[in-house]
Amino acid sequence: MKTVLPVDPSFRSIGREELDRHINEARESALANSKDDFLLSLMRLLALPANGHTRVIPNDAISVLPLRFVAIGTATRLLDATSEFSEAIGGELISINGVPAGEIELSAETYLAGTPQRKRVIGAILFAWPGALQRLGVPSGSDKITYKIRDNAGRMSELSLDAANLVRTSTFYPRNEHGKADASWLPKPYCRVRDFGQPGMLMILPSFFDPGEIELSGAIAEAAERVKSRPGSPLVIDIRGNTGGDFLRTMPLIDAISRGSEDRRVGLLTDKFSFSAAVVFAAILKDRLGERLMLIGEEMGDGLTFFAEGGTIDLPSSGAVVRYSTAFHDWAGGRIDETTPADIAQRIVSIGDLKLDHPWVANSDDTETLDRFCLKFFDGLNT
Repeated sequence: MKTVLPVDPSFRSIGREELDRHINEARESALANSKDDFLLSLMRLLALPANGHTRVIPNDAISVLPLRFVAIGTATRLLDATSEFSEAIGGELISINGVPAGEIELSAETYLAGTPQRKRVIGAILFAWPGALQRLGVPSGSDKITYKIRDNAGRMSELSLDAANLVRTSTFYPRNEHGKADASWLPKPYCRVRDFGQPGMLMILPSFFDPGEIELSGAIAEAAERVKSRPGSPLVIDIRGNTGGDFLRTMPLIDAISRGSEDRRVGLLTDKFSFSAAVVFAAILKDRLGERLMLIGEEMGDGLTFFAEGGTIDLPSSGAVVRYSTAFHDWAGGRIDETTPADIAQRIVSIGDLKLDHPWVANSDDTETLDRFCLKFFDGLNT
């Protein structure tokens, strides 16, 4: 905390007394050698500023039950599990040891950082973490943890798991939660294009994070050329599951889209797994296109005002990672301060808000549903 608190401006609004109380709680858990309690106390501490980029990532420090829960729409669904529970995959989580899933979510809020949407994204791991469930009010009178799951036909099933039968967290929960059924999914290639011919094009942008700093720029350049070759063609751009990266490297594509025909219409698909640079991408496109951009899907995982940049700190004793922030972003009001990097400050726009034009929820793995949606969207523009 001596490293994070002095440099992370999101903590400026938190009083010293409140900080000390949570720091002491985390210290007591550490001295008691209670790793789960320590991690959860630290999660509460870093969640105080309500800034999603400032948080504890516990994945590498814990083990979980072999179930992958993901927030899809307003439900929490089981998207993956070991073979013995495969029949329940796709179902909605109803309760754990008799406690309704909604009550557990409410109890978890103070441990999770960011917007309500981001909390639902990063909080799904808690449903499979026995140490967290105890602290969230789920009774643990036996060695079993029982999940009640409801399938799409309304049928109920119960999954009873040994609380000690744990697996590596990375098997079911990636550090950057993307919402795909396969936790090991990687956002490659950085751009996929589906050309529907005369009606329009679908462009899928799964990530703006490229550690090698080569592939993303190349993909964006190719996408920009495709857009320039069809200056009036309608577009659907899918940034669902895009957890962010470097929005500056997407500017050639934004420029190509906005310099096209004034009749061009663009549909931008978003979901709660769209974070950070993906939100900025949406904000700049909205500023450029105005009413020609239709925001479709669900509210994104970050708001328009947040603290970002910064870095991560590994906690060697526990294995957890602390994510901290150093820079102020305000894409709602167009404000900057002394922490905003100059290259970002030059791009800041005042967008006000990003209200959805059309709610739409679909699993981002479902390509057939996406294709049908695109054709319907293009057809609606023509009629």
